[in-house]
Amino acid sequence: MTTRNAAVGEWQAYLTNRAKRHRDGRFLVHGRAALTAAVRGQWPLETLLYRVGTPELPAWARELLDRSDAPNTGLVPELMTELADSVTGTPDLVAVAKLRTPSLDEFTPGAPGDRHPPVVVVIEQPTSPLRLGSVIRSAHGFGAAAVVISGTGADHFDPRCVRASEGALFGIPVFRVSGASPVHDFCDRQAGRDIATWIVGVVPGRADPGIRAVYEQDFRDATIVVIGDEAEDLGPAWRESCDELVSIPVEGAIAAPCAASIALYEIFRQRRTG
Repeated sequence: MTTRNAAVGEWQAYLTNRAKRHRDGRFLVHGRAALTAAVRGQWPLETLLYRVGTPELPAWARELLDRSDAPNTGLVPELMTELADSVTGTPDLVAVAKLRTPSLDEFTPGAPGDRHPPVVVVIEQPTSPLRLGSVIRSAHGFGAAAVVISGTGADHFDPRCVRASEGALFGIPVFRVSGASPVHDFCDRQAGRDIATWIVGVVPGRADPGIRAVYEQDFRDATIVVIGDEAEDLGPAWRESCDELVSIPVEGAIAAPCAASIALYEIFRQRRTG
């Protein structure tokens, strides 16, 4: 394709227009890691857009075009630049992917007696797509069963979140819920399957000196880890909904992805050394 048309305008809108992404059921995927994960994970792709001209496409991009069953369209560099995210210049490859919106009501991870019971990460009202993507990446890296986004906040199909997840978005279920109630319902369903699940909230170390440190909590059972955006304190509803609260004893503030990684590493460590 050498001239701009309506399709390019629609695709470009998916970069910044959340309402259009969800109305059309499509989003854009950028970056080698995310694109590779989407293709390998057989995520539904509407089309693959590739840069024509010189220099030649890199080997990884040609391999993905050959491997995917999705239709592909070549665009001149000027048009590909219009579809670039905020991180790179003219992309070699961009995917137009279809949204998936799974329901927590149908999620049944784990089985009774599992050596490593399921772990789910909840983030409350994330405001930054980049931080949300990093939380998803950490959750996937430590083997969590899912990520749950509670309340309003960043869109996990925002191209910045997709790229920041480094492909993890395509390897772990991500659910959106209105608040704590659907998560409690999930715990009740898991209990009915004989999988006792604890909700553990992570709060700033300065929040309450009486709260135990994260490394003092027993994480050997199925666990839902709840963190606030930018690792700020949890809202009142989530504080009351947690079975336990733990703190990360640090001198200053830490971002949500760091808090998630610390808590998940402690779970990972306990289950492999305990």
